Amino acid sequence: MGVPIQGDYLTNKANMMRESLQKSQLITDNTVSILGSFDHRLSALETAMRPTQIRTHAIRRAHENIDKTLKAANVILNRFDLSREAEAKILKGPHENLEGYLEAVEQLRSNIRFFTKNKGYKSSDGVLSHANSLLSKAISKLENEFKQLLSSYSKPVEPDRLYECLPSSLRPSSGSPETSVKNPSNSHTDRVNSENAVYIPPVLIPPRVLPLLHDLAKHMVQAGHIQQCLIIYRDTRSQVLQDSLQQLGVEKLSKDDVQKIQWEVLELKIGTWIHFMRIAVKLLFAAERKVCDQIFEGIESLKDQCFSEVTKGSVTMLLSFGDAVAKSKRSPEKLFVLLDMYEIMCELHPEIETLFSGKACKEIRESALGLTKRLAQTAKDTFGDFEEAVEKDATRTAVADGTVHPLTSYVINYVKFLFDYQSTLKQLFQEFEKGDESNTQLASVTMRIMQALQINLEGKSKQYKDPALTNLFLMNNIHYMVRSVRRSEAKDLLGDDWVQRHRRTVQQHANQYKRIAWAKILQCLTIQGMTSSGGDGGNSSGASRAVVKDRFKIFNLQFEELHQRQSQWTVPDSELRESLRLAVAEVLLPAYRSFIKRYGVLVENGKNAHKYIRYSAEDLDRMLGEFFEGKT
Repeated sequence: MGVPIQGDYLTNKANMMRESLQKSQLITDNTVSILGSFDHRLSALETAMRPTQIRTHAIRRAHENIDKTLKAANVILNRFDLSREAEAKILKGPHENLEGYLEAVEQLRSNIRFFTKNKGYKSSDGVLSHANSLLSKAISKLENEFKQLLSSYSKPVEPDRLYECLPSSLRPSSGSPETSVKNPSNSHTDRVNSENAVYIPPVLIPPRVLPLLHDLAKHMVQAGHIQQCLIIYRDTRSQVLQDSLQQLGVEKLSKDDVQKIQWEVLELKIGTWIHFMRIAVKLLFAAERKVCDQIFEGIESLKDQCFSEVTKGSVTMLLSFGDAVAKSKRSPEKLFVLLDMYEIMCELHPEIETLFSGKACKEIRESALGLTKRLAQTAKDTFGDFEEAVEKDATRTAVADGTVHPLTSYVINYVKFLFDYQSTLKQLFQEFEKGDESNTQLASVTMRIMQALQINLEGKSKQYKDPALTNLFLMNNIHYMVRSVRRSEAKDLLGDDWVQRHRRTVQQHANQYKRIAWAKILQCLTIQGMTSSGGDGGNSSGASRAVVKDRFKIFNLQFEELHQRQSQWTVPDSELRESLRLAVAEVLLPAYRSFIKRYGVLVENGKNAHKYIRYSAEDLDRMLGEFFEGKT
C-alpha cells in the first residue's frame, strides 16, 4: 500500500510542473507579442515625428546663421564706427593730439587690411577706396608734422655748448670761435692729453620728442613713403650740422684758397681744423648718430642712409680743407702740421669706422682713409724734400764770427722736434714699410739729414779766407750737433758710435785751429834763428839784442792782431770756449815764459824795454780770456 501512494505523489508533482511551464511559456509569448506591438508603435511614432525634427533642426540652423550674421554685421558696423572715429581725428590733424592721430592712422590701416581680406561685402570696394584716400591724406599730414616737429627742434649747436662738452684740457681759454682761431692749442700735445679724455656728446633733440619722431617715421615707411622721409630728414638735419660747424669757425676752402694764404695764417687755420675735427667726430657726429639710430630704430633701410646723407656735406667741408693742405706746395715747415693732421686722422679713425659703419657710409669712410694716406705720403715726401734742401742749401750769408750757423740750429731743432712725433713717424713709415723696418727707416732718415747738414757746413766753411776760422766754424757747428743729439732722444736712434765719431771730429777741428792759428806766433818764441855772428852785447846764448828785439816786436804785432781778430770770433758753448782757451794757453804761456827767461835780459837792460816786452805771461792769459767772445 505504501508504494502506490508514493507514485501518485510524484505524478502529481510532475503534472504541476508541466502546468507551470505551460503558464510561463504563455506569459513569455504574450510578452513577446506585446513588445513586438511596442516596436511597431515606436516605429510608427518615429515616422510621425521625423518632419517635426527636420523643422526643428532647420530652425536651429537658421538661428545659428542669424547669430553669425548678426555678429559679422556687428563687426562690420564696429569697423564703420572706428573708421568714422579715425576719420574725425585724421581730418582734425595731428598737431593737437599726435598720439591720438597716430592711433587713428593705425586703426585706419587695420580697417583697410580687414576690408581687403573681406572683399565679399557689397560696400567693400567703396569703403576701401575711401579709406585709402583718407590714409593718403593722413600720411601727407604726417609728413608735414614730421617735418615741422623735426624743424622746430633742429637748431645749430652754439660753440659754447660744444666747448662745454670737451674735456677741460681741450677747452679754449675763452669760449668763442675767434679766440680758438687766434690761440690754437698745440695739436700734438692735445693728442697726448686727449687719449684718455672723456667727451660728452650734446643732446641735439630732446629725448621726449624722439619717440614721436620715431612713430611718425615708422608710419611714413609703412605707407611706402621711405624716400620722402629720407629727404625731409636730410634737408632738415644736414643744414643744421653745417651751420653748427660754420658758427664754430669751419670754412669752405679749396686748394687754390689754401695756396694763397700766408704760412703764419695757414698754420693757425690748420691748428683750429684739428680742433674742429675732434669736435665734429667726437661730439657732433656722435650725437647725430644717436639721434638717427633712435628715430629710425627698427627701420634698418633708413638708419645708415639717413646718417650718411645728413653728415656728407659736413664731412666734405672738413676733409676738403685737409685735402687742400695735403695737395698744396710742399715746404719743410709744413711737415709738423702735416704730422699733426695725420695724427688726428689716425686718432679719429676707429670712431669714424664705428660711426660711419654700413654700406651707405662707405664713401665717407673711404674719403677719411684717403685723406689719412695722402697726409702720410705728403709728409714722407716732405721728409725727402727737407733732406735734399739741407744738402743743397745755398745760403751765402756766412757767419763772420764762425759761430753756429742758423741752418745748423734750424736743422737740429727740426730733428729734435721730430722726436716729439716718434710714435707718429713710426706709424707713418708703417704705411710704406712692414714690421720693424719702420724703426730703422726713422733712424736712416735722421742719419741722412745729419749727414746732409755736415756736407753743407763743409761747403759753407770754404767761404772763410782764414783756414783757422774755417776749422773754428766746423768745430762750433759739429759740437752743437753732438751736444744737441746727446741731450735728446736722437741719441738712442743715432747711437753712441755716431756721438763718439763726431766728438773726435770736433777735437780734430779744434787741433787744426790751434795749429793753424798759433803756429806762426809760436815760431817767434823758438830759439831757431836766434844766434848771430856779430854780437852787440849778446849773452851766453849767442843771440843778438837786435834779433831778440825783432822777435818781441813780431810777437807783439801778431798777438795783438790775433787778439783783435779772434776776440770777434765766437765759440758760443762756454765749456768748449774755456777748453779751447786752455789748450792755447797750455802751449803759448810756457813758451812765452821760457823765451822771456832766456832772452828777456837782452831787452830789459836797454832803453824802452816796455816797448818790446809789452805783456807779462799773466797779461797774455787775461787777454786769452777775451778770445772767442764775439766782441765787435
